[in-house]
Amino acid sequence: MITIKEAKTRREIKEFVEFPNKLYKDCPYYVPCLSVDEAKDLMPETNPAYEYCQAKILLAYKDGKLAGRMCAIINNAYNEKWGKKRIRFNRFDVIDDIEVTKALIDYTKAWGKENGLNEITGPIGFCDMDKEGLLVEGFEETDMYITAYNAEYYKKHLEALGFVKDADWIEMELTVPEKLDERIVKVAEGMMRKGNLHELQFTKIKQVLPRVDEIFALLNEAYSGLYGTVELNARQVQFYKDHYIALLDPDYVCVIENEKNEIVGFGAALPSLAQATRKGKGHYLPFGWIHLLKALAKNDRIELLLVAVRSDYQNKGVNAMLISKIYKNAVKNGIKYAETGPELELNDKVQSQWKHFKTRQHKRRRCYVAPIE
Repeated sequence: MITIKEAKTRREIKEFVEFPNKLYKDCPYYVPCLSVDEAKDLMPETNPAYEYCQAKILLAYKDGKLAGRMCAIINNAYNEKWGKKRIRFNRFDVIDDIEVTKALIDYTKAWGKENGLNEITGPIGFCDMDKEGLLVEGFEETDMYITAYNAEYYKKHLEALGFVKDADWIEMELTVPEKLDERIVKVAEGMMRKGNLHELQFTKIKQVLPRVDEIFALLNEAYSGLYGTVELNARQVQFYKDHYIALLDPDYVCVIENEKNEIVGFGAALPSLAQATRKGKGHYLPFGWIHLLKALAKNDRIELLLVAVRSDYQNKGVNAMLISKIYKNAVKNGIKYAETGPELELNDKVQSQWKHFKTRQHKRRRCYVAPIE
């Protein structure tokens, strides 16, 4: 017998957060979330996305034992912006039992139907800063801190229940060369000289804090037309600033300004925290924070978080400036590999950035959609 329960108490939220850690405890490719941060993402009192979203945190039990989880989301801002009537789901994890998956999906569909919605889509979260997409290729690749791992049977479950592809993201592993391609260097230098652009100089991340609102305004503008996006509100900007600021290294953050000191380009990477969070099992305490500090201080791999260029400066070499700065410091710090975050497979502008690097497409993620009948 399968029953679905809404997680409402802190104990139930904790059970929801910890479920995939138990499910994948013996999987060498799984990377846990930091549990404290994950819980904050789920609760209305701490996640500002609830200003335009509704959500149900679902736990599935089979014969009294926890067997699956799902976060069902009605993103009103998304539906209004894109003219859709969709309910989303993410944080979907389940044992290999399609009946458990069906129970979670049916519950989510029923809630969507109650609210006049006609499609269900996912995995996709509250906003574009959430982890999104179901892993459909790359099951034997170590996950990243910024993405979510899942077993191959998830794909089989969803497709058997009538879900079809709505969008795919691909991920690349880049080998950091000993010397950057001269074409990138020349483009970057040319933009600085002819385009009257310059790099914002800083040695500590806190020096960038006064410009954070401008940076997020750029992100909102640059990403506004991408699949599934909604603009972040002011409280969300503060939320993500608080979340990431302690993790960022000035060596891997680049801000480009024009002659008016307007921000026209932004790029950020992060020393890989995958192995650190695995060692700490997704917890800061008792010793998880030590593993995180070590990973931030010494690493041979970075994760590429965000790249954004103002629309009127796109295809003009700003990306080369961003790449040059991060590359230079990656070499200085002994970085051997860089991994891109999920990039829409049809986003040629983003993928063309890596054409001068040795790359390996090693993962693919998919957002599915199905009708609510």
